[in-house]
Amino acid sequence: MIILIYMSMILMLISTLMMVLASILSKKTIIDREKSSPFECGFDPKSSSRIPFSLRFFLIAIIFLIFDVEIALLLPLITILTQSNLMTWTFVSMFFLLILLIGLYHEWNQGALEWAL
Repeated sequence: MIILIYMSMILMLISTLMMVLASILSKKTIIDREKSSPFECGFDPKSSSRIPFSLRFFLIAIIFLIFDVEIALLLPLITILTQSNLMTWTFVSMFFLLILLIGLYHEWNQGALEWAL
């Protein structure tokens, strides 16, 4: 048991030492204006390279991702149709679809699916 504690301490010391060493060695000391500016064919940038990200687009992407995962959850329902009780399968699939439709209605009602306000 004591050997296990010693080995754990040695491993923690080695990993901490490696992380500190990597952090020290990875620091760049020379800050060059040309290297830190965005490259546009050798010309100075006319506008900021950091354009603001559209929160509306992000919300649409998240909603798409959620419904995409739900479609992936619907696909196995088709494959187990022959191996399950038809009444149970119908109840479960209709309940799941009802939950999806309620979620879609809620998103639509809140205006999250409308691109322009």
